[in-house]
Amino acid sequence: MTDEQNQWYWCLKHNAAEPWDGCRAEDRLGPYATRDEAGRALETVQKRNEQWDREDEEYGDDPDAPSVTGA
Repeated sequence: MTDEQNQWYWCLKHNAAEPWDGCRAEDRLGPYATRDEAGRALETVQKRNEQWDREDEEYGDDPDAPSVTGA
């Protein structure tokens, strides 16, 4: 079994954690290392969005601000 096959995804269509061979990529979030992590995907997304919103407010349009790309 490859590393890819050991990954889990949150399916936005079915609102459920699915293995790598589940729904198409356009309907999923992930990959996540475990089924439990995938099950918390929406919570993780919300926390990251809130953090990025705080950083946007803090740095504004500052070109020297740290980048969160790829975080």
